[in-house]
Amino acid sequence: MSEDRKLAVLRAIVEDYVATEEPVGSKALVERHGLGVSPATVRNDMAALEDEGFIHQPHTSAGRVPTDKGYRLFVDRLTTVKPMSAAERRAISTFLDGAVDLDDVVQRSVRTLSQLTRQVAVVQYPTLSRSTVRHVEVVALAPTRLLVVLILSTGRVEQRLVDTEGLALDDELLAELRTRVNGAAGGQRIADAGTALAALPDEVAERERPLVTAVVDALVEAMSDHRSDQRVAVGGAANLARYGDSFETAVRPLLEALEEHVVLLKLLGEATSGGAVTVRIGAEGPYSELAATSVVATGYGAGPDALASLGIVGPTRMDYPGTMAAVRAVARYVSRILDEA
Repeated sequence: MSEDRKLAVLRAIVEDYVATEEPVGSKALVERHGLGVSPATVRNDMAALEDEGFIHQPHTSAGRVPTDKGYRLFVDRLTTVKPMSAAERRAISTFLDGAVDLDDVVQRSVRTLSQLTRQVAVVQYPTLSRSTVRHVEVVALAPTRLLVVLILSTGRVEQRLVDTEGLALDDELLAELRTRVNGAAGGQRIADAGTALAALPDEVAERERPLVTAVVDALVEAMSDHRSDQRVAVGGAANLARYGDSFETAVRPLLEALEEHVVLLKLLGEATSGGAVTVRIGAEGPYSELAATSVVATGYGAGPDALASLGIVGPTRMDYPGTMAAVRAVARYVSRILDEA
């Protein structure tokens, strides 16, 4: 059996099984896929694939279904990721472009991804420690009170009220303060920004030092709030109803996992930069109880660095080419939105 024909037969089995959830026989493959060989030849090819562990026969006289090893070969040999249709791209763009803030971006991304893939979508909130400071705004609310606004590359905005320590505010002092904090923190990673800001009080006149110290403390506190680093948004759990026959092996464990954000974050894995889409099939994942589950994920974020992960989780019987395309497309749109924010 030639390598090309083996892959063609395996690809046909995977596509038919994903579409029908029925074991696939040799006659059906010949009729549906135009393999150019007889059913007897296809049966021989299927027997060889079974011997190599790529497919198996669930019961006597049945057709064949892919194994995790078969799905793995199928995914690894995809020459291209299935392109999104113009209508799908337009729908993603239209829906995500209407987002008003980071929470809205994340929630819209989850809904879009779950609708496109008909799977459970998971989007991690951008990790604070990987973000950079885009801008710091300082606004006088009263003669002795400031509002300090921290804007990060993730689109996240933090606000803190600061007492001026009795120092009267004027436009010149505000402008100088704004210039100093942006000069120190602007464009810096969170850790580096905190270090640079900590040096500011020693660079100003003694009468201004309490005010600068209070502003720096507020900014550092805002940068140290890691509550969002473990946050994820989940959507599309109702899509699991499509997998009724695999409830015990795949759906119920996955439903239980959806309650644990730490589990979901580990399933998504580390955010990958460069647009790479990772696919973990069955037992390749980190949890044995989710061995009937596959995860398709990628990183997203403004600029070249990934700030967080997004993807889908579902039973191993899924449309891998279409799912990979949807995950990559949504990640690219979200990254663009954050970059333009």
